[in-house]
Amino acid sequence: MSGIIEWGALGQVVLVGLLVGAGVPALFALGLRLLTLPVRAAAAEADDTHDGAATVGAAPGLGRRLGGYLCLALCVAAIATGLAFLVSGGH
Repeated sequence: MSGIIEWGALGQVVLVGLLVGAGVPALFALGLRLLTLPVRAAAAEADDTHDGAATVGAAPGLGRRLGGYLCLALCVAAIATGLAFLVSGGH
């Protein structure tokens, strides 16, 4: 039966499927996470003006912003590469 299944091609499809199907969304989530700061629950409890709503601190640092923008740029590049591959008639 192993002559029917091309194991190398199957492995490539599974690898690309994992990278694109799970890797790109995880990269997008990481980019968004880097661009936001953790919620400061203690400050929200001490501040009664927000009716218990959580407050967010100042803007993220330069390293986090660069990392977040890099992750989001890689996501855009992956989407553009996939679209270009499909439009060019790639199989």
